[in-house]
Amino acid sequence: MAPRRSIFEEVGAEAPAPVARPGGIDRPKGARRGVRIWMAVLFLMVAVMIAVGGLTRLTDSGLSITEWRPVSGALPPMSQADWDAEFAKYQAIPEFQLQNTAMTLEEFKGIYWWEWGHRQLGRAIGLVWALGFAGFALTRQIPPGWGTRMALPGLLGGVQGAVGWWMVSSGLTGTMVDVASYRLALHLGLAFAILGLLAWYIFLLGRTEAELLQARRGRETALATLAAWLAGIAFVQILLGALVAGIDAGRGFPTWPLMGETFFPADAFYVPDGQGGSLPIWHAFFENPGLVQFIHRMWGYLLFAALIFAWVKARRSAHLATRRAFDWVLVIGFGQVVLGIVTALTAASPHVAITHQIGAVVLWVLILRARHLALYPLAGSIRKGTA
Repeated sequence: MAPRRSIFEEVGAEAPAPVARPGGIDRPKGARRGVRIWMAVLFLMVAVMIAVGGLTRLTDSGLSITEWRPVSGALPPMSQADWDAEFAKYQAIPEFQLQNTAMTLEEFKGIYWWEWGHRQLGRAIGLVWALGFAGFALTRQIPPGWGTRMALPGLLGGVQGAVGWWMVSSGLTGTMVDVASYRLALHLGLAFAILGLLAWYIFLLGRTEAELLQARRGRETALATLAAWLAGIAFVQILLGALVAGIDAGRGFPTWPLMGETFFPADAFYVPDGQGGSLPIWHAFFENPGLVQFIHRMWGYLLFAALIFAWVKARRSAHLATRRAFDWVLVIGFGQVVLGIVTALTAASPHVAITHQIGAVVLWVLILRARHLALYPLAGSIRKGTA
C-alpha cells in the first residue's frame, strides 16, 4: 500500500511532468531550404541554357563543333594551329560546303564561340548538380523521400547531353545544312521537361510536409486536371516551335493573319526528293515550312482558347492565390500570342524570336505553378484581404 502524502507536500516534487513541444510532429529533417536554393540555381542555369540554345540556333552556330568530347572539349582552341584544325573539320561538313563556302576563319570563330559556350554551360549545370547532390548526400542532409527526386534532374541532364550530340550528328553528313528538326524538338522538349521538374520541386520545397498535407485536403481536383491539360497543350506547342526553328519555317511567311495571300499555305504537302519528285506526305509535317508554321499557328490559337477557358473556371476558386496564378497564366499567354505574331511579321528577327522563346519558359512555369496551387492551395485570410 502506497504511503499517504502530507497535505503540505509539493505535488510535483517527485518528477516534472512532460512538456509538449510545439511542432514536434513535423520537425525539419534534411536541409529543405538548402536543397531548394540548390535547385533554384539549377533552374536558373537551365533557363539560361534554353535561351543560349535558341541563340545558337538563330545564329546557325550549332554545327560549328563537329566532335563530342564531354571532357577534353571543355578547352577551346588555344593556338592558331588549333583554330586551323577546328576550321578544317567544319569545312568538311555539308553546312560549309553547300552554304558557307565563303566563310573566313574569323567568321567561323564567331559561331564557334556560341556553340562552345552552349556546351560549356551544359557542363557547368552538370557540375553544379553533381557537387550539390554529393554534398547533401555526404552530410546526410537529403530530406526524407527526396533522394530519387534529387538524382532525377542529373540523370535527365546526362540523357540530354547524349540527345544533344545525336541532334548535332544529324547535320554532319549527307546534304544536311541544319540538324534534323525532330531531333531538335526532342532536345528542346527534354530541356523544358527538366526545367518543369525543377520548378515543381521548388514549389514543393517552399512549404513543409505538414503544410502540404494540410493544404492537400482543400485541393481543387477539377482545376488541377484542367491545368494539367494546359501543360500538355503548351508542351506540344513548344515542340512545334522547335520544328519551326529547325527548318527556319518562321521566315517563310511574314504575314498575319493569312499565310501569304491565303489562309492555308500553297504546296503545304510538297517536299522535294532531290530528283524532281516529292517525298511521302508525312515528311511535310516535319519539313514543309508552310505546313509546319501553319500547324504552329493553329495550335497556338487552341492553346490561347484553352487558357481563357481555364481562367474562367479558375474564377470559381475559393483561394485568392490560385485565382491570381491563373490571372498571370492568361496575361503571359496573351503576350505570347502577340510575340508569336510579331515573330512571324519580322521573319523571325533574332531579338523577337528569342524573346518569344523566353516567354514560352515563363508561361510553362506559370502553368505548372497554377496547377501546384490548385493541388496545394494557400489558405487565405479575410482579415488580411487574401481570401
